[in-house]
Amino acid sequence: MKYGQAFMFLCLVIVAVAQPDYTNNQVSNEIKISKLVGEIQLDGKLDELVWQQADMENDFWQKSPFAGQKGLSKTEVQLSYDDTYLYVGISCYDSEDMIVSSLKRDNSFWDGESVAVILDPLNEATSGFMFGASPYGVQTDVLLGGGTGIENYNSRWDNKWFLETHIHEDRWTVEMAIPFKSLRYNTESTNWGLNIFRNDKKNNRSDIWAPIPDQFWPIDLGYTGLLKWDAPPAKTNGNVTLIPYVNTSVIKEYTTDEPAISKLNVGMDAKIALSSSLNLDLTINPDFSQVEVDQQVTNLTRFSIFLPERRTFFLENSKMFTQVGFPTVQPFFSRRIGLNENGGAVPILFGARLTGNVSPTTRIGLLNTQTKASELDAGQNYTAAAVNQRVFKRSRIQALFINRQSFAEGEFSGEDYGRNLSFKFNYLSEDGKFEFWSGTHKSFKHNISGADFFLENGLGYSGRNFKALFDHLYVGTNYFADVGFINRIENYDAEKDEVVRLGYHQFLLPVSYTVLPKNSKLINQHEISYEGELNLDPSGNFVERTNGIEYAVEFKNSSQIELAVQETETDLRFPFSFTGETPLPKGRYSYSDISLEYASDERKLLQYQLALRTGQFYNGTINSVEANFLLRKQPWGNFGLGLEYNNLQFPEPYGEAKLWAVTPRVEISFSRNLFWTTFMQYNTQADNFNINSRFQWRFSPMSDLFIVYTDNYAVEDFSVKNRALVLKASYWFVR
Repeated sequence: MKYGQAFMFLCLVIVAVAQPDYTNNQVSNEIKISKLVGEIQLDGKLDELVWQQADMENDFWQKSPFAGQKGLSKTEVQLSYDDTYLYVGISCYDSEDMIVSSLKRDNSFWDGESVAVILDPLNEATSGFMFGASPYGVQTDVLLGGGTGIENYNSRWDNKWFLETHIHEDRWTVEMAIPFKSLRYNTESTNWGLNIFRNDKKNNRSDIWAPIPDQFWPIDLGYTGLLKWDAPPAKTNGNVTLIPYVNTSVIKEYTTDEPAISKLNVGMDAKIALSSSLNLDLTINPDFSQVEVDQQVTNLTRFSIFLPERRTFFLENSKMFTQVGFPTVQPFFSRRIGLNENGGAVPILFGARLTGNVSPTTRIGLLNTQTKASELDAGQNYTAAAVNQRVFKRSRIQALFINRQSFAEGEFSGEDYGRNLSFKFNYLSEDGKFEFWSGTHKSFKHNISGADFFLENGLGYSGRNFKALFDHLYVGTNYFADVGFINRIENYDAEKDEVVRLGYHQFLLPVSYTVLPKNSKLINQHEISYEGELNLDPSGNFVERTNGIEYAVEFKNSSQIELAVQETETDLRFPFSFTGETPLPKGRYSYSDISLEYASDERKLLQYQLALRTGQFYNGTINSVEANFLLRKQPWGNFGLGLEYNNLQFPEPYGEAKLWAVTPRVEISFSRNLFWTTFMQYNTQADNFNINSRFQWRFSPMSDLFIVYTDNYAVEDFSVKNRALVLKASYWFVR
């Protein structure tokens, strides 16, 4: 492993130095914007005088399958503005049948025909916005970070803006009106970052106005073109949004003899723009009953799994607090707020969040929430404070402070608290290809000291063909994150029925090479990859290693096939059972498996994915089958079915387990404002069958009425565990 790391480092340096700088898009791609003369009737037709006179750009490049070549789909874009709105007009020439898989907002931008405007109003490549549209007028709005990966894409961000489309014989046209109130920008600058992305799903290709290399997402803010204003847009005043709600519910717990409980709750959210770049969000007695239930996952590891946050208040601008950590070790994980260990809701009394830029290069985030005390537990106060200082062109220095402290009878506890302090430097080259990061994190708890650090160091390279990353983590045994998530540190001892904390070193080494054949009529790309992982205890003794090799092919019709082989060696420190029978004893285990996955043409009305896995598992065997089916009735219906079966066989007396997970799902869009979703989950590992049915009526922009029905049954005899019926209404008041 030591020599492999040195070789990997040398390769990264050589490849990084050998790569030329990418073209400066803000020199080669510029579009001018002038103030509107006359009026715009937002109907999607683009027949007003302004669209005949506005500066037009129609020189697009391919984003996929071959970045750097001229675009194949004719697209025209124009912009204008008045004192209130930024207007965007786009013409997408297309006379073929189009793929539009849903009418629900934010639901299917990447799965069908679509177009989006990507804005970087500060023109600093650190934060931005994406506003997207489908031919049927389905809106997508996204908050963007300044990095290159999916972690910089926050589709849970919502704002009030307006969109209409119109389908002609030879094209479909888009008209957007984006309020300046919803954007953060410099009122003294005439230069904004801009890009336009078009997804031509039926031909499995995409185009972009300002070109971006193959290896980066089209949302990458490091490659925007220039939007040149005739004058800086004026400051907007009075940007205050109030969102009151009322909720009534009936809940019946069948595992006790208690009668059904009826509740009536009221609360309110507020969004206040303190400046054009600084926003304050407030919530009083928030309610998340309309949020979809967690997707149950079969867990075949010895550790707890990461379930994503779904609550809107915690998702908006959350990257300020989560980018400081590592995916598997997060000092801040908002799911710990307002939810207990079993996923049950703990009432939140209030919350406040302040986020935005205090200078062109400095971004801050402050979060505070207070939960309600109960007869058994004290209330908890949670605070998070983050600072993001941009250095060089795209690099940043980050600091994060977190405090959880119990609060009872008007006083904070001097002993029941958990605090974390983090510093991280992240270097990203101007072209986004080379990255280096180093972080130091410390926790503070009453009467606990020593081995309370989490350290991380890594570097990565992302070229057109070659990608590699090397990362080292050290997590001390006494590093706690009361408002975070730490993988691997808690080890369950099945023999003693206790959890033992054990810190670790972790080394990660994923490497991949992609081939893009330009003359193939069948294949878009081949990729071969290796992923190595080594885990040691704090003293440097071996715990576990994994080596995996994968070969993947993406075909022209969008179908994919992957073949993978994985070899693992584990020094099992504590007895553990995967079956509920006699635990596997401590000791060394060596095992390997092979897997094959196929995903069908995702443009078809019927899509499916199949995965097979077979091989050794510790001292036993594993055979797994996973299948997912989706039938699309364009554009109003999606009917899905997921099946997963795992058969674990161990020698006597360690038992066997046959684990099933069945997940049917129905989504129906009656219109762009009326939806019904039913999601069912049958999971033998969790001993639960869940039904979650949700009706949503968007009766006014961003204002909703929800009716949610939830039912839970035991798998063994299908006896009812609990039921709930919720009615919730919220309304956006904007001034």
